[in-house]
Amino acid sequence: MRQLQRRIGNLSQQLSERITQLSIEQLENLAEALLNFSTEGDLVAWLQDNLTPA
Repeated sequence: MRQLQRRIGNLSQQLSERITQLSIEQLENLAEALLNFSTEGDLVAWLQDNLTPA
């Protein structure tokens, strides 16, 4: 979460909640992907592309 906040700024509560529900594997993938993020939109797009419906 701290890395994301440093990269793109404060996150909405909704995004924070979505991230806390990620599996370990998804968090590892997100940690790699965030290096390419420049906006919150990049994070939202990544979440949409990488989350499977429960």
